[in-house]
Amino acid sequence: VLSGDVNVEADVHISFGAVVMGEEASVTIGSGCIIRENVVIRSSPKHPVRIGDAVLVGAHSALYGCTVQANVFLATGVTVFHGACIEAGAEVRINGVIHVNTRLAEGATVPIGWVAVGDPATILPPGAHDEIWRIQRELDFPGTVYGVRRGPNGEVDMREVTTHGVQRAKGEWRSVE
Repeated sequence: VLSGDVNVEADVHISFGAVVMGEEASVTIGSGCIIRENVVIRSSPKHPVRIGDAVLVGAHSALYGCTVQANVFLATGVTVFHGACIEAGAEVRINGVIHVNTRLAEGATVPIGWVAVGDPATILPPGAHDEIWRIQRELDFPGTVYGVRRGPNGEVDMREVTTHGVQRAKGEWRSVE
């Protein structure tokens, strides 16, 4: 399914079940890309999606409001969040995560199931929760994605997040500056 402002360059293969949504900002997929089965690619109001040439996005991956430069391999089950940038020639292996506002350096590799977080990225195993959170908290996921500020102890008002999410889905939400 291609929906909204989606630009697909030449020689791109998009497999069955993939959903590419450029309804809140544009999505551009460069030439020679392969988007495998059941991939979700979605822009957001402040975060268009830009995918460079010769990128393979593995089945069941999700790319949200991010930039993926040329010659990148994203294996099965990879998740890339808003404001992230994966530089040219990088590789993210099975179930790897590139967190919000993270920059993965050119040619870097994220091992199977590991998490890249920060700018520049620190690459950590999933069991390193405290260290991931120490970096992730400053990257401001709720503010980046929903325009919701964290409280003084890092808490997030989920009513505010879900209200913004519903408004956004209805096309009523506008980002808080």
